[in-house]
Amino acid sequence: MEQYIIKGGHPLVGEVEIGGAKNAALAILAAAIMTDETVLIDNLPDVNDINVLIDAIEGIGAQVHRVDRHTVKINGASIKNVDIEYDYIKKIRASYYLLGALLGKYRRAEVALPGGCNIGSRPMDLHIKGFKALGASVELRNGAVAVEAKELVGTHIYLDKVSVGATINVMMAAVMADGKTTIENAAKEPHVVDVANFLNSMGANIRGAGTDVIRIVGVESLHKTDYSVIPDQIEAGTFMFAAAATHGDILVKNVIPKHLEATSAKLLEAGCRIEEFDDAVRVSAAGPLHNTQVTTLPYPGFPTDMQPQMAVVLGIAQGTSTVTESIFENRFKYVDELTRMGADIKVESNVAIINGVDHYMGARVSAPDLRAGAALVIAGLAAEGITVIDDIHFIERGYEEFPEKLSRVGAKIEKVSTEKEIQKFTLKVS
Repeated sequence: MEQYIIKGGHPLVGEVEIGGAKNAALAILAAAIMTDETVLIDNLPDVNDINVLIDAIEGIGAQVHRVDRHTVKINGASIKNVDIEYDYIKKIRASYYLLGALLGKYRRAEVALPGGCNIGSRPMDLHIKGFKALGASVELRNGAVAVEAKELVGTHIYLDKVSVGATINVMMAAVMADGKTTIENAAKEPHVVDVANFLNSMGANIRGAGTDVIRIVGVESLHKTDYSVIPDQIEAGTFMFAAAATHGDILVKNVIPKHLEATSAKLLEAGCRIEEFDDAVRVSAAGPLHNTQVTTLPYPGFPTDMQPQMAVVLGIAQGTSTVTESIFENRFKYVDELTRMGADIKVESNVAIINGVDHYMGARVSAPDLRAGAALVIAGLAAEGITVIDDIHFIERGYEEFPEKLSRVGAKIEKVSTEKEIQKFTLKVS
């Protein structure tokens, strides 16, 4: 079983390059099968979720050519099968994007209900509502969602809740529907905009992505394109928080600073110094960290995917902070692990009350999900002594070369798989 071992207490200093956005790339890969021509996608992150989805796309008959670790060519002309095998899909949540893509192109699809991180219910009801509104019938059978339509007809769809997944899925299905579709109360996240830009580069007619009303005029077919995925704002934010927690100084490169505004604002409130450049952000924390209040909200609010990392920083800030989680109900599962490292956190319903402590102490902890796992790594980097993190497969779903990138900015971290390797590391850093 692979683990990360960390010797904390070293400020992280230097530069780090951010990869492509996992959440955008997953939807873009699914959308790539909607044309019979060859699509080239680059700036893909080389992480497990992406590789599983590429395997699933190949599994239904699409031609897939891995040009290199971060670039793939996909041709969906040879797809024979619109039923996605369960084995692939139970591993990742974003598999549901294949529903919208296949329904749009072939008018039918069947995909096993998704797995991924257990951070609360992410129901499919909004996706289903959107597909039905476009004229599809939807059946739930044997743990799978089956959708079918004789024809898809553009319509007006109001999403009861802001949902990134449903916005993207309905948008993909509507791209090749007859007539005009309007999606109201649409999600405004950067990866929604990225998927819309990708579809438009293939000949779709989508306007309004990034606002709460998206208007789509259906087209008959889509064509080839070359496209580069946007940088990952969550990976960028994770390194920004690592700089803050370790009182370091990191230049985070290859980012879109606008996407990071909510994160930057909270780090400023906590006493960090932030410098913005055209495609980079520098975070430094020379002085003490201060308490603040955070509430997660849909974009442009503070992202739920940054909440555990923020809590780690506030755990060693002066005074009492509160973190309110308004998106996913199970997002505080990391608190028990962080408490083992000396944090003083109480969770009441969807609010974590955090009393800042002087420092964390190294301990053996387990990653409960992807972002919480990354947060525990940050806590280990800020802690005194040695931290071992189990269940790192969650972290590797969404971070490419995480230990390597951290090592480049001065972290003492290694991936190990035996007690012997743990002892070796301990001797080396002691």
